[in-house]
Amino acid sequence: MGRQITLSPEAVIVDVSADSERGDGAHEVTRTLAYRRLAIVNVAFIGAKEAGDRHWVLVDAGIKGTAGLIRSTAARRFGNGARPAAIVLTHGHFDHVGVIETLAADWDAPVYAHPLEMPYLDGRSAYPPGDPSVGGGAMAALAGLYPTSPVNVGGHLRAFPADGSIPELPGWR
Repeated sequence: MGRQITLSPEAVIVDVSADSERGDGAHEVTRTLAYRRLAIVNVAFIGAKEAGDRHWVLVDAGIKGTAGLIRSTAARRFGNGARPAAIVLTHGHFDHVGVIETLAADWDAPVYAHPLEMPYLDGRSAYPPGDPSVGGGAMAALAGLYPTSPVNVGGHLRAFPADGSIPELPGWR
């Protein structure tokens, strides 16, 4: 690993008072991009506040046991019953797909992922075990203990288009 870059306090995006006032459990980066910290991972919410049903996108699906937290943030941010237009997975590690099966089924949402991730997301294959020699630190040291079981979002799963676009997010790649 390289060196750590120190950021000034002005570079921190969390506005605790604004986040608290909004009351949706997320940290707002811009008016159309927010994230929620769930233990060791973040999930992102892309879409305007009060966007409504099918007018926003969830990025990643946290760890097991966080579906309620994700749903409550989505409801407070986009409106009660507002389902995402899609769920985008950055990759298939356990901390990014923990509740993907539940959310994809409950919201009947397409799930986009890179084609190389498909075997880990359609139930065909377990994820390769973590490599404790990569990255350093406590998280890397524990990598061999991370769950690797495949998830299966079968009928909801879609590969990113070859051009890297995301159909439900025009202009995003």
